[in-house]
Amino acid sequence: MHHVIAIDDTPTNLVVYRQILKDNEAIHFSAFENPKEALEWLAASETENPADLILLDYMMPQLNGLEFMTAFSAFNHRKDVPIVMVTADTERSVRLRALESGARDFLTKPVDKAELITRVNNLLALRDQSRQLSNRALLLASEVRKATTEIRSREKEVVFRLSLAAEYRDPETGSHIKRMARYSELVAQEIGLPDSECALMLEAAPMHDIGKVGIPDDILLKPGKLTAEETVQMRRHAEIGHRILSGSTSPLIRMAATIAYTHHEKWDGSGYPRGLKEENIPMYGRIVAIADVFDALTSVRPYKRAWEVESAVNLLREQSGHHFDPQCVEAFLRVLPMVSEIQKLYQDGDED
Repeated sequence: MHHVIAIDDTPTNLVVYRQILKDNEAIHFSAFENPKEALEWLAASETENPADLILLDYMMPQLNGLEFMTAFSAFNHRKDVPIVMVTADTERSVRLRALESGARDFLTKPVDKAELITRVNNLLALRDQSRQLSNRALLLASEVRKATTEIRSREKEVVFRLSLAAEYRDPETGSHIKRMARYSELVAQEIGLPDSECALMLEAAPMHDIGKVGIPDDILLKPGKLTAEETVQMRRHAEIGHRILSGSTSPLIRMAATIAYTHHEKWDGSGYPRGLKEENIPMYGRIVAIADVFDALTSVRPYKRAWEVESAVNLLREQSGHHFDPQCVEAFLRVLPMVSEIQKLYQDGDED
């Protein structure tokens, strides 16, 4: 059903329009003598008061056609509704101004029956085509969103399984990975990174030690202190992790590659694998460095007892400007209450 709205202060003209269009059963006709009442009616939602075409008289005492169009243009939900201006043949300047205001077509008084029917049918057909294109665009947008969601879901699954693979070879627990990832997200938010990057940080941080899959068991699982040569071998995990993850087009995997490569760099340049210094270290690596070390200190390991939070915080303060970015340290300290909540939520032994 198409809804045609006619606005004319002369009742006879409205009767003529109704008579001409009455044979078209696909048209529902509504008429208004007062243009202000028509505006109030059109201000309602499309669902409540549908309109597919407006026949608008120019010469009206309360509000002429151009003034009506100016007010009507404020209705964003009606911006696609075509308007046909009805004018006298001599009002050429009015027609030009109406075109500039958005009129789609014109009818000349006295209105010819065949012309009115043809103009109305053509504009309603165009209206239908426009709706079909709009619906198709919405459908395509929905399909794109669906495909994007599926891709992101697969990405997250790959990330999870990569992290799980590293976890099976590493004496650190799955809870450690969950905690440090959430600490990293908190610090990223506190520093003011965009929401999209903070969300990626939560998903990418668990892969920081993925390179340990390439470290021999006799080094990775050694209970005592590593020799100098073994330490060199152990430190290769940062480069191995970067090689595993680099070259991806995925923003998530690219961030994970950066984190794997840089989370052992130190603010003063004494870290590895490249000895980067200060802001030459990517922000993602600087954030994860603090989250990883703090959780390692406050967690039980086969070779050590867990530190008290106060002791770990004191170390962060001492190493601010040496091991850690001072800005990241301050951000971590500001979110310490939430860090404590995360520690309670993800305790070692709760991996299942």
